[in-house]
Amino acid sequence: MPNPSPQFWAGPLRYWRWAAREKPAFFWSVIIGGTGPLMLATVPPSLKALGYERASPIPMTYPIPSGPRKTITGYDD
Repeated sequence: MPNPSPQFWAGPLRYWRWAAREKPAFFWSVIIGGTGPLMLATVPPSLKALGYERASPIPMTYPIPSGPRKTITGYDD
């Protein structure tokens, strides 16, 4: 008779070993997904310590020139 699958709360390490063998896609997706919050807390301070500076934001409007506007002569509407 085959052994039943282990329950997580009964023995987490045993369950992780079983899941890594029997359901590797689920196991590794949980591991990789769990590193997201960890990276969110560690990567920005690490980049700042290494001297990385964020680029200035791209302008979203065209600057309006100062002074009076030229009057159009010739082929105007």
